[in-house]
Amino acid sequence: MVLMAKRSNKTRNIFDAISADDALAILRLLAKEDTKIAKRIEQIATEYLSDVDIEDIASEVYFELDSIEVEEVWDRSGRTRNGYVEPTEMAFQMFEDALEPFVEEMKKYQRLSMFVEAKNYCVGILRGICRFEEESTSEYKDWAVDAPAEFFGWVLDGWKKGQKGVTEEEVRDVKKAGRVLKGDKAEKGEGRKEQE
Repeated sequence: MVLMAKRSNKTRNIFDAISADDALAILRLLAKEDTKIAKRIEQIATEYLSDVDIEDIASEVYFELDSIEVEEVWDRSGRTRNGYVEPTEMAFQMFEDALEPFVEEMKKYQRLSMFVEAKNYCVGILRGICRFEEESTSEYKDWAVDAPAEFFGWVLDGWKKGQKGVTEEEVRDVKKAGRVLKGDKAEKGEGRKEQE
């Protein structure tokens, strides 16, 4: 005699039980089975990804940079198996490491040909860097004094390379928008001193 599992009358919420990998595999199967579902999945994904909030990104970038502990710079610098690592060199490396996930997300938008969203994401990253430079009181910042300016240019160049047909005027606009801090005079149309 085979025992059948007794099903509960309560509705199971499978979404709470499956992993992200399971969900992706299921979506791929659905898309493969039905082209209408595939198109709908693509439409929903595009709508979902198009919600790029510049200030949210700026806050996340600022938080990541401001969370770097100076003690970690000291722990990771000095003598190593491969020689000596200057604390300022390590501080720069840690700055880049903190920005890397954000830059990869910006590039994802470019790969998806979502160029407006990529531009907004870039502006958010740049604003986060500027906010760190202007507002952070972390001791780590003292070891990465030139990092904000250098990585501002690095992010801007990365955006420019991935955009299609970007003009110098657009680059200036992104640079200017990236330097606007929340509540800044430039946001109110009064402008900020341009850093070069």
